[in-house]
Amino acid sequence: MTRGRMQFRHGGRDEPEINLIPFIDVLLVILIFLMLSTTYSKFTEMQLRLPTADVDSQRDYPKEVIVAVSADGRYSINKKPVADRNVDTVAAALGAAATGGKDSVVIISADASSPHQAVITVMEAARRVGLVQITFAAQSTAQAGH
Repeated sequence: MTRGRMQFRHGGRDEPEINLIPFIDVLLVILIFLMLSTTYSKFTEMQLRLPTADVDSQRDYPKEVIVAVSADGRYSINKKPVADRNVDTVAAALGAAATGGKDSVVIISADASSPHQAVITVMEAARRVGLVQITFAAQSTAQAGH
């Protein structure tokens, strides 16, 4: 049996070259595509969120009930003081002030040093009369300095 030999050709010692120009072209195309698609999505998002000045649609907004809680725990609902501090009295006053019914939004504007229990009392009173939309009012730190 004869064995065959494989001979490998060792030609010139040319180093392989990497041509970077097509790679840079592809990267530039991807970069331009990403820039255009990002700008387009921001533009469409801004267009979708523009407010309208239609008076009929503004009538559909729920009514607001503003509950102020002083530093010593006294309540005022829509600038009318509440005589007592218990949950039943606050609930009755909230029910009377909620002209929008169950769609009314309760805005709790509590003093920074008001007791935690005073705010919880307002939330419990709102729950008892069926007002589930509650938010808190706060001022920005820039306004607090003035």
